[in-house]
Amino acid sequence: MSVRVFIYNLGCPKNQVDGEYIAGYLTESENITLVDDYEVADIIAVNTCGFIETAKEESIEAIFEAVKLKETGNCQKVIVTGCLAQRYVDDIKSDIPEVDGIFGIGDYQKMVELVEEVKRGQRVTMVSEPEQGLNRDIPRVHKEKGTAYLKIADGCDQNCTYCTIPSIKGGFKSREMEYILNEARRLVEQGINELILVAQDTALYGLDIYGEVRLAGLLEELAKIDGLKWIRLMYTYPEHLEEKVLEVMAREDKICNYLDIPIQHAAGQVRKRMGRPGDRSSLEAKIARIRNVLPDVVLRTSLIVGFPGESEEEFEELVDFIKEVKFDRLGVFTYSKEENTPAARLDGQLDEDLKVRRYNQIMEEQQTIALEKNSERVDKKLEIIVEEIDGNRFNGRTEYDAPEIDNAISGELPEEFEIEIGSIYLALVKSAFEYDLEGEIIDEIG
Repeated sequence: MSVRVFIYNLGCPKNQVDGEYIAGYLTESENITLVDDYEVADIIAVNTCGFIETAKEESIEAIFEAVKLKETGNCQKVIVTGCLAQRYVDDIKSDIPEVDGIFGIGDYQKMVELVEEVKRGQRVTMVSEPEQGLNRDIPRVHKEKGTAYLKIADGCDQNCTYCTIPSIKGGFKSREMEYILNEARRLVEQGINELILVAQDTALYGLDIYGEVRLAGLLEELAKIDGLKWIRLMYTYPEHLEEKVLEVMAREDKICNYLDIPIQHAAGQVRKRMGRPGDRSSLEAKIARIRNVLPDVVLRTSLIVGFPGESEEEFEELVDFIKEVKFDRLGVFTYSKEENTPAARLDGQLDEDLKVRRYNQIMEEQQTIALEKNSERVDKKLEIIVEEIDGNRFNGRTEYDAPEIDNAISGELPEEFEIEIGSIYLALVKSAFEYDLEGEIIDEIG
């Protein structure tokens, strides 16, 4: 009899892709059936995140919820996979004996073997070196309409002092272009209109396997795929972003005029303590260059406030920087003290109340900037992707917004033509708020 498996994905888009790869391998087994409802699952696989404290807490809570279902629901076995499993395999094994299987972030096809062994009643651990075997054609189950993330590399060599990624995922490993393009074509054939490129740092794509960065070349090849409408770049660290990438973006209409450039901080000494190169002036120069080549570009960044030793003057420099640069989209994290990282051993650890106050101040400043930026879109015609239909209204995103983290646009459904989830349309922006737009769909896009 086929065993029913439910995969619960947590964490970042890269983890979501991993979950879809795992699902792909599981569907190749005649003895395993994937289900969308945890209540009917025989086995629940929790695909965890272990990056920062809040993510760990969410993952642990999800594990305990799954374990509880062994007593109150249909669930018979619980498997834990992903970054938390890779990072804390021994703790999970000893502290949560109700977990039946632990699988790290190694080769995904081993998950079939793990499920089979767990099904037979064994308690199994398969956590080895974080080698994901990306350089092959990997089966993938992707169910979302319209948009898909495309992982082009994983791991990281940068060793920023606050970050656990290298210890969890190992060094930076690019995926060969052939396999990326094959997966991209398959996704487009399934109806995907938008591909979002992700890695720990997409700007370094190819350096480890080709001896040079090949992101510009990859973008050119992706742009040739018939039927693909949008290509979006995430996690492009500014210090590694090449001029030729900007030039390809300027040439290729399919590439969204959008860049995610995580900077973490602007003050030079804070960046130095973080293990990040450059300072405020080098960041300003890079941003000016980006905007010179791409005048209408929308820039997103992410910041960390409350880093050890961050003085009031250094924080004010960061505030002044964002007021000057005016990022279109901006996310903020309070510093999370992660064990076994160099930053955790630094002097000058700040209290949580101060971190939260600084977080709130940054967000208040950004609200003003965001409203100003969004107001510039009023009465403009923009391409949007529809993500939800609720009664007589649609919800979606413009070409300048990434899923879940950026603006949404909503409005009433048009009467003159049918709207499909995952399809792209032309919309007129009618009004703007800090993090949302209101508009109307005025045309279909072929």
